Amino acid sequence: MRASERLATAVVGAALLIGCVSGPAMSQGAGTGAAASRDTGSGADTGADAGAAARAESRVLVFSKTGGFRHDSIPEGIAAVKELGAAHGFAVDATEDAGAFTARNLARYDAVVFLSTTGDVLNETQQGAFERYVRRGGGYVGVHAAADTEYDWAFYGGLAGAYFQSHPAIQPATVDVEDRAHPATSGLEATWNRTDEWYNYRSNPRERAHVLASLDESSYTGGTMNGDHPIAWCQEYQGGRAFYTGGGHTKESYAEPAFRQHLLGGIRWATGETQADCRPENGYRPLFDGTTESLSAWRQAGPGSFELSDDGTLTSSGGLGMLWYAASGFGSYSLKLDWKMASASGDDNSGVFVGFPASDDPWSAVNNGYEIQIDATDVPERTTGSVYSFQSADIKKRDRALNPPGEWNTYEIRVEGERLRVWLNGVQINDFTNTDPVRSLRDGHVGIQNHGAEDRVSFRDIRIKELPARTAASAAPSPGD
Repeated sequence: MRASERLATAVVGAALLIGCVSGPAMSQGAGTGAAASRDTGSGADTGADAGAAARAESRVLVFSKTGGFRHDSIPEGIAAVKELGAAHGFAVDATEDAGAFTARNLARYDAVVFLSTTGDVLNETQQGAFERYVRRGGGYVGVHAAADTEYDWAFYGGLAGAYFQSHPAIQPATVDVEDRAHPATSGLEATWNRTDEWYNYRSNPRERAHVLASLDESSYTGGTMNGDHPIAWCQEYQGGRAFYTGGGHTKESYAEPAFRQHLLGGIRWATGETQADCRPENGYRPLFDGTTESLSAWRQAGPGSFELSDDGTLTSSGGLGMLWYAASGFGSYSLKLDWKMASASGDDNSGVFVGFPASDDPWSAVNNGYEIQIDATDVPERTTGSVYSFQSADIKKRDRALNPPGEWNTYEIRVEGERLRVWLNGVQINDFTNTDPVRSLRDGHVGIQNHGAEDRVSFRDIRIKELPARTAASAAPSPGD
């Protein structure tokens, strides 16, 4: 929800919230103007509480009503979200009262966390209020047994992404992190070993949602999803944002730094505090997957280099040069890659080159191909999302979709015929058609630039999906997968 909507209703609905009353918790590094994180009692907000609500950049409601099995980790989960809110500047209210689900009260919140809810928890009127909330841009965060909730409510099933089917005993397992740019998973290694109660689901959400992480069913016993077992995902759903994680059964989960960071990232994305590409993604193959082996098909052109870290991140060093994929060129394709500005200054320069002939001269790519720019400061046709020196990105869309330096972003660069389109974190920001007879996008290589000693840009997970050849005029809008 937008801040203006929240502020108009900041003092409404506190009587609907129940639970243990606690004092305000100050956000990290802030004084008396920090957002409060609290359970609210049956009385109205005090003036101090209303002021805290008005100052909060984001506000989250944790809902933990259960109509079936009740997890004994719910108190730890509520405490963890409150602590995360206090440390990261968002206010937290907690309730088990379904009466909180009114249009007026929900308008106060940027996201609602369904924390191990089970069974039927809302009546039809409350369901309708929540549906309207999501369609107006509200966020949803489902934790663990949120998938064991409201089986007869089709809207909720689509929002959650999948319903619970069964689970084996609590045990260790290996989680394969599929998206290392989303804030819920960007801080994790490519594999994440942890202990929890691992749900099987009635359906696979992969075709409908963007899978962030999946279980390696060979690493534990009791998985029933035939080797493709999503365990965390996100999606844009009917106007709102939805994030789900299957973790969080055990009390210990909420003390794990990695799981807390995972949960925090999901909340930040659901509230709109950070951006990510949550469109379904299927059919891509890796060109660079974080391993030394995958770099064997790449060649460095010109001076400088890229450094490969232990976590599978490539970071530019020196220049002016380019690392390009030499194994083959491409014609019609969707290229995706994750990037962030990595220097302390936050003002770095790099880019992604497409449509250039094979050459160990980086200037060949400049003169014969096109560069999708990464640069925080320059004229519009030379900043992030532009086709460098040829066409600016849509600046308003770009600025809304862009994460700040130090945070990961995702590009999709789609080439069909002579048409080149760019998506930033799932938002289309550029649509360019080549008319230069000297250049052609119909066949060429791809590469990433190392611009200079003062510019450090990091890359992860470069992947490609080859598409049927199309003319620019017939190229259809991208479904994102």
